Amino acid sequence: MRALVVDDSSAMRAMLRLALKKQGFEVAEAKHGVEALSRLAAGGEFDLMLVDWNMPEMDAFELLRRVRSDTAHDRTRIIMVTTETGMEQMSEALAAGANDYIMKPFTFEVVADKLRLVGL
Repeated sequence: MRALVVDDSSAMRAMLRLALKKQGFEVAEAKHGVEALSRLAAGGEFDLMLVDWNMPEMDAFELLRRVRSDTAHDRTRIIMVTTETGMEQMSEALAAGANDYIMKPFTFEVVADKLRLVGL
């Protein structure tokens, strides 16, 4: 299975990459939403995207809307990874097509649990 980690923090990308590799994923990375869309446009097919909420260039909500507007990515599970605790934001993200969310800070066990919840 393939995953795309989208986060402007290299430390957070490294942590998520390690958590996903422990679960058997091949992991690609993007620093922000624009780079993530570029990877998708270049033919990147991913089973999973872990997306930070607050990023430069394009935030997660805009990335989510764009990915979900392309039926080629209907099967991609998208999990938001955020420090945002507002239920309104999370509700908006879920309504826009996110499959779940992970609150920072998190453990590898939380990531594994969320993967199971979204069917991976």
